[in-house]
Amino acid sequence: MRKKLQQATKPLFKSLLLLCLVFTLAFSHSDGALAASGGRIGGGSFRMPSSSRPYSSPRTYAPGGGYGGGYYAPYPGGGFGFPFLLPFWGIGGGFGGLFSILIFIAIANFLLQTFRRVASGNASGESEVSYNSNPSVSVTRLQVGLLGSARNLQTELNQIAETADTNSPEGRAEILQEASLALLRHPEYWVYAGGGTEQARLNAAEAQFNRFSLAERSKFTGETLSNVNNQLKATAPKDALPAAGELDNPTRLITEGPGEYIIVTLLAATLGKLQLGDINSADDLRQALRQFGSIPGEQLLAIEVLWTPQAEGDTLTSDDVLAEYPDLKLV
Repeated sequence: MRKKLQQATKPLFKSLLLLCLVFTLAFSHSDGALAASGGRIGGGSFRMPSSSRPYSSPRTYAPGGGYGGGYYAPYPGGGFGFPFLLPFWGIGGGFGGLFSILIFIAIANFLLQTFRRVASGNASGESEVSYNSNPSVSVTRLQVGLLGSARNLQTELNQIAETADTNSPEGRAEILQEASLALLRHPEYWVYAGGGTEQARLNAAEAQFNRFSLAERSKFTGETLSNVNNQLKATAPKDALPAAGELDNPTRLITEGPGEYIIVTLLAATLGKLQLGDINSADDLRQALRQFGSIPGEQLLAIEVLWTPQAEGDTLTSDDVLAEYPDLKLV
């Protein structure tokens, strides 16, 4: 009887022991954690701007069955067109020969225009963006992890947030440029990096962009500085729970330790194709930052720059980085 009772209670005892271990680990981690405040700069719209210029001129349908700039247009203005001004005599024996020549010229014109558009797109490194109501959009994320000693970077990002114009395409392009430059100026602090691009149509790109943004913002305990659509907000960070030993050493909250980090995230939704390469080294990261900083304003739909910690005294430990940013690689 006693043996049966022991066998019945043994699984229950193991479950209780496991549960106690989980609670112990959870509470011990929270006791040593500090608040990770965040900063955010963003703006944009997922509507096609009326003044946006396509990368290739729209084709016009020429009367007679082909694409061109008119039946008498010269070559640079949109193809050869249809030679309706040719006389109807002396060409291959009448109307049938003339009709065959017209069909041949129409096909040649179509192929020529196609080759010119493809060549133009390849030369610029971008996909053709036409007057499509639902064009292709690239949603790109680039993250950089720096040593916590890069305090000057936090100051630069704060200044960008306080003065940025997030309502105009030019202002948003300048934000990306300034944030990229701030990161490029501190290569000695680079530790981690990661990123990627997802392609979506315009009607689905906003949802994808918001998923990226919410995933990063959910890692903050609070946004203590933000400038979104020219709405500047600054709030005091929530009180952090001091870790063991901090009450005896209050200066720790204003000094950086060897295992503390700053994470900066750049998000951009752009018309056409923007593809970041694999980031496996400092050179790859440098190239990706230059690519981000050179995106023209007319191509940008929306941007966000997020960083943590933002408030003075907050820290992000190596355990926090491993738990919240598992996709980052050492550079």
